[in-house]
Amino acid sequence: MSLRLSTVILPYRRWHEGGRQAWTRAEQLGFHTAYTYDHLSWRTFRDGPWFGAVPTLTAAAALTERLRLGTLVTSPNFRHPVTLAKDLITLDDVSGGRITLGIGAGGTGFDATAMGQEPWTPRERADRLAEFVPLLDRLLTEDSVSYQGDYYSAHEARNIPGCVQRPRLPFAVAATGPRGLALAAGYGQAWVTTGDPRLYENGTPEQSVHALRGQAEKLADACAAIGRDVSGVEKILLTGFTPDRGRPLESLDAFVDFAGRHRELGFTELVLHWPIPDSDFAADEKVFEKIATEALAQLD
Repeated sequence: MSLRLSTVILPYRRWHEGGRQAWTRAEQLGFHTAYTYDHLSWRTFRDGPWFGAVPTLTAAAALTERLRLGTLVTSPNFRHPVTLAKDLITLDDVSGGRITLGIGAGGTGFDATAMGQEPWTPRERADRLAEFVPLLDRLLTEDSVSYQGDYYSAHEARNIPGCVQRPRLPFAVAATGPRGLALAAGYGQAWVTTGDPRLYENGTPEQSVHALRGQAEKLADACAAIGRDVSGVEKILLTGFTPDRGRPLESLDAFVDFAGRHRELGFTELVLHWPIPDSDFAADEKVFEKIATEALAQLD
């Protein structure tokens, strides 16, 4: 089974002070996709610079020619389907059809309360995502949409001419629970996971592989429930959150071993964080680039 390597570039640097160079370098290194987080701020970066995902991706689209671009992930925490759809159609047009939307229920971090609301429970987040995704699907595929739901509404929302990619740009749905996996099966061209967060602190790589296998099996069950072949769903692992943490980026051999184990689970894309000094994503840039350019050949 073929495997792709992608990267996620966090938007913490000013564009003219190193921000733009990472995106052009990602294309030069041959990454399949370069994603960015769609957050208002994030964890240890909260008190430092942090820039918006949509403007960053628009600028990256103008700089690059072949590299796919996307979010990992967008959530209802501070997005509305109507305005998001317009931004995505514009991004898809500017990039010439190179945008993938990573989308998920969101969490309880800073984005959850930045607009003044009380943090939603896991059930409330799942309820909103279950309405958000189908509405967004319609907004990206129909010229005019009217809808009234429990959480979102649209009144003659027009999105002409639609996406460059037809029938719309692909969704990569981040999910591990049954409702999210059902959305991935029904609307996703790809499924995204970071592994089992309960294993991050004290779990083992072997336990993580077992948990990921279980998640993939549940995705297959969700696809089977609607008569869809799970092999048609790309499977993306956002690395850095399994018990391995940064160890796979310590050497080419370590990464090839990690990648091989996860390819055997059926993953078709591994996403590596672009190195950030003095952070959870610190890594040797020379080793990172060696992995980007040589790892896949060793897996053939």
